[in-house]
Amino acid sequence: MGFFDRFSESQDMGIDLGTANTLIYVPGKDIVLNQPSIIAIDTEKQVAIAVGEEARKMLGRTPANVKTIRPLKDGVITDIKVTEMMLRKFINEVRGNSSPSRSRIIIGVPSGITSVERRAVEEAMESSGSLENIEFIDEPIAAALGAVLPVAEAIGSMIVDIGGGTTEVAVLSYQGIVYSDSVRVAGDEITEAITRHLKRVYNLIIGERTAEQIKMDIGSAYPGENDQQEMEIRGLYMVSGLPKTVTITAEEIRAAISEPVGVIVEAIKKTLERTPPELAGDIIDRGIMLAGGGALLKGIDSLITNETGIITHIAPNPLKCVVYGTGKVLEDFERLGRVSKKG
Repeated sequence: MGFFDRFSESQDMGIDLGTANTLIYVPGKDIVLNQPSIIAIDTEKQVAIAVGEEARKMLGRTPANVKTIRPLKDGVITDIKVTEMMLRKFINEVRGNSSPSRSRIIIGVPSGITSVERRAVEEAMESSGSLENIEFIDEPIAAALGAVLPVAEAIGSMIVDIGGGTTEVAVLSYQGIVYSDSVRVAGDEITEAITRHLKRVYNLIIGERTAEQIKMDIGSAYPGENDQQEMEIRGLYMVSGLPKTVTITAEEIRAAISEPVGVIVEAIKKTLERTPPELAGDIIDRGIMLAGGGALLKGIDSLITNETGIITHIAPNPLKCVVYGTGKVLEDFERLGRVSKKG
């Protein structure tokens, strides 16, 4: 029996189709796939060579006929055909040799997604060979469920899901969104701000993977003890066209990413201003919950607490909150089913 054959008895799936990563949850089996949303394609033969982590390792290191693609941007599909190829690979990896049957798939999508963008997700799923009953759940609700907030109760909760392409800010109560704001500024924008800074200040061109590493190692949103921490960076010096090494500090990187981080903070403030007084009282008592990869940026919780005056928490396993939320709906559909909807 192959590794994935043991998942064949359960056909239902919860999917977090994210700009940065795709996660798949199978009821009773936990998360069975967690891979970067990247695909490598042979442009001459139009076939997929690699997906996920294997494709990520190929970024910036492929011959002319091989292209590595992120088929989602700002939380939505930009290339249906390429997304379909990636999804087909991921779903086949999970299902192994089991034949698909009519089952339920719940996909987390940004709350600000348009009907056209939603249809693109449906088309990608249908083209990937799925025969399922496809339903959608707004990412803030899924993230709140995954973060174990009392979404089913008449209690105000605030969730801030900082993903790769979008930041979702929402006030929830009784299985619904009372008010939400979705901004297409998140982890990717923060990474790009680092790339721009190195180019502007040092005339240094760095790759996406290097910028990500800088963000993880010395990136921060709030002054702290690591401000004087330094990091050596290698890149291509624009003046000579040759490789060069420069030394950067955590303090300068915090200044470099302050603009996209500021947009996220403003979205939170805007949402708080539009929150009904009774629910605002609940949020003041319970605090703000952060989810998504952006919640791992050092000091982001301290910055939001300082800017809003409301204690801010980071969810356990913030990267997995959305997919765990889809799984909770699948496993308790009778009670939570109304939070999902057909396309």
